[in-house]
Amino acid sequence: MISVILLFILGLFLICFGGDKLVDSSVALAKKIGIPQIVVGATIVSIGTTLPEILVSTTAAFDGSAAISAGNAFGSIICNTDLIAGFGQPIRPAKKVAFTSLAWRCLFFFATILAMTAYGWFTGSFDRVSGIVLLCLFALYAWLNMARAKSEEEVTVESEESLEELKKISLPRNLMMLAFCAVLLFLGANLLVDNGIIIAGYLGVPERVIAVTAIALGTSLPELVTTIMSLVKGCENVGLGNIIGANILNLLLVIGIPATITGMKLETQTVRVDAPLGALLMGILILPILFRKKGSRVQGAVLLGCYALYCAFNFF
Repeated sequence: MISVILLFILGLFLICFGGDKLVDSSVALAKKIGIPQIVVGATIVSIGTTLPEILVSTTAAFDGSAAISAGNAFGSIICNTDLIAGFGQPIRPAKKVAFTSLAWRCLFFFATILAMTAYGWFTGSFDRVSGIVLLCLFALYAWLNMARAKSEEEVTVESEESLEELKKISLPRNLMMLAFCAVLLFLGANLLVDNGIIIAGYLGVPERVIAVTAIALGTSLPELVTTIMSLVKGCENVGLGNIIGANILNLLLVIGIPATITGMKLETQTVRVDAPLGALLMGILILPILFRKKGSRVQGAVLLGCYALYCAFNFF
């Protein structure tokens, strides 16, 4: 059993390390090509930090572990919102948040998760057709980011890279790093899923519980790293934006890709507890910030308390 736990931890490490380096390389390539910073944050960085969830859920779907596949997606939304945003808000609350930039992304998230919850409630699964619809919505989301990039670029807090710094960015080296990170993430995802199933069986808990807690936390480590670094650099809104973007991609890609490939059966707890709770917690995080244009430490404390209760509910 010790070897299983060590392999599980190794999987977490590979995912965290690979995800972190993948984000760095993706941002460097985007800057070299000239993609606007707002698009980099809302799409490329979010895709990079969400890639562990995508690979874990897709691997689980191929292994026939639908509980892990769906549980990881909604569990990551809860973890991102409760634990990571809840951790960041008490330390350095979001402030001077642009209403328009935040509002349309939040509207997109809530419309998607409520529609998915209703669909999953009545059908008990996400079939290939619904998976294709989610991938089409991702294409729409990416297009909206590109279309609105020019108007939103003015609220970006980062300064432009100097021409000298841009010249130092090597396209071949960063492309090779992307390929290397993809291999690390693939290996880490397989270790995480395979050994997570074994641990769940040993502890006598459902696979879904392991998925929405340990695996969801592990695959959300890149978001945690991004949030911590944004706090250290005094860019608290960057961490908030990454969490919102990552939560949208958890719905569109983490569920959309495996659903398109194999279809995805849903457990009752997933559609009756995890999905509605994810929407509720995002409301607690976003709505006060949306109307007050800043966060508060009370929000963070409430979210952290909700995560503790959620974990206790699942295990006890």
